[in-house]
Amino acid sequence: MELITERLILRPWQESDAESLYKYAKDPKVGPIAGWPVHTSVDNSREIIREVLSAEETYAVCLKENGKAVGSIGLMKGTASNLNLPDTEGEIGYWIGVPYWGQGLIPEAVKELLRHGFEDLKLDKIWCGYFEGNTKSKRVQEKCGFTYHHTNKDIYWKLMDDIRTEHVSCISREGWYQIND
Repeated sequence: MELITERLILRPWQESDAESLYKYAKDPKVGPIAGWPVHTSVDNSREIIREVLSAEETYAVCLKENGKAVGSIGLMKGTASNLNLPDTEGEIGYWIGVPYWGQGLIPEAVKELLRHGFEDLKLDKIWCGYFEGNTKSKRVQEKCGFTYHHTNKDIYWKLMDDIRTEHVSCISREGWYQIND
């Protein structure tokens, strides 16, 4: 399935995206603050496409102008989430390559995934978190209508083998309809 916005195509990851993924995911400014290690090679990126990014409701964020993958966004439903949610709720995660920071592309992608989650998947609530210090991710959530819910302090984050503080926000279907009416 593809989701289309004004400037983006959100589509399933393909192994042929490995070079583009590596180009952006090797940057230490991207992965670690989002909770995952930098990619070490094109082969490493290809493996991550096969093992992680091939999950249901996970999309390459592609520019309409050239079809290139420049980021990723996913909606993890129920127990697939990091937050142990019921099946009627989901969690959005996202990142985008540094050259595309500050252009409003991820808020555009998040808004489309919210629409998809509430209208197509009939979810009741969608959650989103960011780690302490990730002010860009916090700002995306504010722009998209999420409201702060709670903070998880001193949690062990297995992917990075460290201790972090995570701030969690959410938006209900009703709240989403109110701001999109």
